[in-house]
Amino acid sequence: GRKVLKFEDCQHSKAVGFESSDPNFSVRPDGSVYAEQEVANLSEPIQFMVTARGGHDPHIWETTVKLALFGHQPSVPVSQVNIYKLQSFTLHSSANGLRRQKRDWVIPPINVPENSRGPFPQMLVRIRSDQDLEKGIRYSITGAGADQPPIDVYNIDPVHGKMFVTRPLDREERASYHLRAHAVDMNGNKVESPIDLYIYVIDMNDNRPEFQNQVYNGSVAEGSKPGTLVMKVTANDSDDDTTANGMVRYRILSQTPHMPIPNMFTINSETGDIFTMAAGLDREKVSQYIIIVQATDMEGNLNFGLSNTATALISVTDINDNPPELTARTFSGEVPENSVNVVVANLTVIDRDQPHSPNWAAQYRIASGDPQGHFLIRTNPVNNDGMVTVVKPVDYEQNRAFMLTVIVSNKAPLASGIQSSLQSSAGVTISVQDVNESPVFPTNPKSIRFEEGVPAGTTLTVFAAQDPDLFIQQTVRYSKLSDPANWLRINRTNGQITTMAVLDRESMYVRNNIYEATFLAADNGSPPASGTGTLQIHLIDVNDNAPVMMPKEAQLCERANPRSKVNITASDADADPHVGPFVFELPSYPPSIRRNWTISRISGDYAQLRLRIPYLDAEVYDVPIIVSDSGNPPLSNRSIIKVKVCPCDDNGDCTTTGAVAAAGLGTGAIIAILICIIILLILVLVFVMWMKRREKERQAKPLLIDPEDDVRDNILKYDEEGGGEEDQDYDLSQLQQPESVEHIISKPVGVRRVDERPIIAESQYPVRPSLPHPGDIGDFINDGLRAADNDPTAPPYDSLLVFDYEGSGSTAGSVSSLNSSSSGDQDYDYLNDWGPRFKKLADLYGGGEDD
Repeated sequence: GRKVLKFEDCQHSKAVGFESSDPNFSVRPDGSVYAEQEVANLSEPIQFMVTARGGHDPHIWETTVKLALFGHQPSVPVSQVNIYKLQSFTLHSSANGLRRQKRDWVIPPINVPENSRGPFPQMLVRIRSDQDLEKGIRYSITGAGADQPPIDVYNIDPVHGKMFVTRPLDREERASYHLRAHAVDMNGNKVESPIDLYIYVIDMNDNRPEFQNQVYNGSVAEGSKPGTLVMKVTANDSDDDTTANGMVRYRILSQTPHMPIPNMFTINSETGDIFTMAAGLDREKVSQYIIIVQATDMEGNLNFGLSNTATALISVTDINDNPPELTARTFSGEVPENSVNVVVANLTVIDRDQPHSPNWAAQYRIASGDPQGHFLIRTNPVNNDGMVTVVKPVDYEQNRAFMLTVIVSNKAPLASGIQSSLQSSAGVTISVQDVNESPVFPTNPKSIRFEEGVPAGTTLTVFAAQDPDLFIQQTVRYSKLSDPANWLRINRTNGQITTMAVLDRESMYVRNNIYEATFLAADNGSPPASGTGTLQIHLIDVNDNAPVMMPKEAQLCERANPRSKVNITASDADADPHVGPFVFELPSYPPSIRRNWTISRISGDYAQLRLRIPYLDAEVYDVPIIVSDSGNPPLSNRSIIKVKVCPCDDNGDCTTTGAVAAAGLGTGAIIAILICIIILLILVLVFVMWMKRREKERQAKPLLIDPEDDVRDNILKYDEEGGGEEDQDYDLSQLQQPESVEHIISKPVGVRRVDERPIIAESQYPVRPSLPHPGDIGDFINDGLRAADNDPTAPPYDSLLVFDYEGSGSTAGSVSSLNSSSSGDQDYDYLNDWGPRFKKLADLYGGGEDD
């Protein structure tokens, strides 16, 4: 009885009535569609045909009604059925009477459920033109899902206009399609305007919620109040989030451990925010919780929804809710006196907060018992212990023990509401051990003032040390440790210091008028101890150094002029007031000094020396000058300045000739220098000539043997094979091994060539057969090589080597008789021009007819 759809504008039509193909639905005359009974067990959309008939028009208009459920439940009342409306053709009256007026199709969106199980193809809607009774109409569809990717998801019956879906749809892959329907006649002419078809894929609950992470990490401070936000988990559902299919709800499945209660946390079912639910979080008891969170769609309906789980790891962070506590009420230690940076006691502490954090790290403070700051407590970063350290030496004679009050705290302040423990303070007793201390000079360094020049044996002062060990009777002895000038002596018993030499302020060992010496004071304790003291003697200056004039040398022009002058000054090793102003004057003897020179004062420390006469010969003059200081009494010094008088140019500078003359080199000296240079050159020339003559004599020295037998300066052809008839007089015996050594033995003693073979027994060399077999050549060579290696008389032995000796038993004939092939006579006279070394060669080949 509930109206679910109405065809609009039907009240103006002249239609006789409507008919429905589904008995569960009826169409009233005004075009309203009513459900006649409850819709139950609707698993797929309902589709039926509605037919409209005209009163005087034989045409019939048809349209398809498609009903779909909202959701996907077994039984849904009619009131919850989602009806998708359609518009159809309507009939209107005109002024000329009743006639049919065609209106365009307006197809509402078509909803298709995803994951439909078919059968396929499944009809979605039927499209008809009012001209299909008069002529043949062909229908087609275009767009994405038809003739565009994805292709062939939808098709249409070209004759009856029924559109089908060909396979299951997936809303998560594509949620909607936009197609256009076309109607043309058999010739392809457009009959109707294209119709827009909007197809929406109805979502089904086919996707589980998916968490963004399988493991979430969060943290919460211990002691947090209920309702404190801990973390947030998020799950996404690919289904339509505007429907229950995509609406996710959260809940906590389990908590591990169940301490202090099983439900320490709660979760916002819609947002996934996790909050603390109860108080009692304590990191020292439970440092981490493991929470299993479930996400379910269908608004959390566990019967119909799909679920998924994730893990939330909640770390309980530390706060400073546990004050440090010392393990004992009293601690003790001991320290030798005068020790520094020594740990004398170790304080142990317990803190249950997170190790190596500011809430755990301990800080120690000495509240009382150490007003002078002898001790400091440092924290051991590894175990948090307090190390009581001596930072300022303690004296047994003053304090034999210290009673310290120590308070310990954390670097971080305690959490709100946490009070300090009674065990945060303790007493520390430090005992001081007596040791043998070094003698100490009360005033170190000690400074005294004395005039320089005091004689040896003068007592300067008593430099005595004190022994800090008041409770031990010990003897102190003194010795000298450092005395650079060896001026002082110290009494070993009482430390009295006397001089051994005259003190001189101008000594190289005095710095800024102060002379320093170091002395040693040692006791006879066990073990012995010693201390050092420095004595500083401030030497008061006396006028004991005469001034010295500067410079020592100068030069002037031989003719007096205003620019020809010498500026002189003086230096004094003494200090003020025993230095300048200085007085410069010329001595009265010899008289020539004051006659030729004059001195004029410039200032207290400077004066000028110049010529008194207009001209003075160029020479070096020793000018004495008396310089006096301003001491009381004043000291004087007679100094000599060497003045080189020389001729000058227009600028007042000495000329080169003048400089030489002024240097004191007269004509005789210059001549002597030149003679020495000439003699030196002659000696070098004689030495060179002697060396050349010696080289010639060495080359021209004859051998101790007959020049005819000397082969060292001759050309020897070791591969001589004969040069025709001209070489028959050439003696080849020089290249052959001699048959005997009688001619060598007969030579007188001392006349022997060093290149002759030694006179000892010869080794036996293998004799080459007269007609050797070619195969024996290798053996013959090897035997000869072996014999030569073992022969002490075999070459080389500082002589020529006989390479072409073939032995006396050779059957080979001489090749000297072979004529030398020549195309004509050749002139060898040019060999005579090559010198004596080629004389024999010139005689052999250049003799002409004389030969």
